[in-house]
Amino acid sequence: IIPIVMAGVLGIYGLIVSVIITQSISMPTGEGYTTYSLYSAYAHLAAGLCCGMSCLAAGATIGIIGDVGVRGFGLKASGGKRTWITGEGTSGGDVDIGGTDSTLSVEAANKLYVGLLIMLIFAEALALYGLIVALILSQNTYNCEQE
Repeated sequence: IIPIVMAGVLGIYGLIVSVIITQSISMPTGEGYTTYSLYSAYAHLAAGLCCGMSCLAAGATIGIIGDVGVRGFGLKASGGKRTWITGEGTSGGDVDIGGTDSTLSVEAANKLYVGLLIMLIFAEALALYGLIVALILSQNTYNCEQE
């Protein structure tokens, strides 16, 4: 569930940037002259692309890490046997349910969980850096004046 929540946070980053950009767009004057400059438009485009591309990269990374994590936990739970592919271990007699190896598997599962969590945090940091750069870019504006 952690990768799903982290992927939802990426959407919130995009929402934050879009609200900030929308608030800085200005209306034309009464005579029809625009006050929203081309410089501001390109700065806002760059901010949106920066946040979007960094969130895309972070989302793909989070998805891959989540997939590998689910597969890794599945292999730990089945004792390393891939019963869904080969059909071995379906008799039930060769699977250790509560023996001495269960403490080792819990310790190994905790190590796997901690490693996956650290990778997810670093993947989320990619999007956070993109958000920070997008916020800096969105503050660069130039207002046109009527001559």
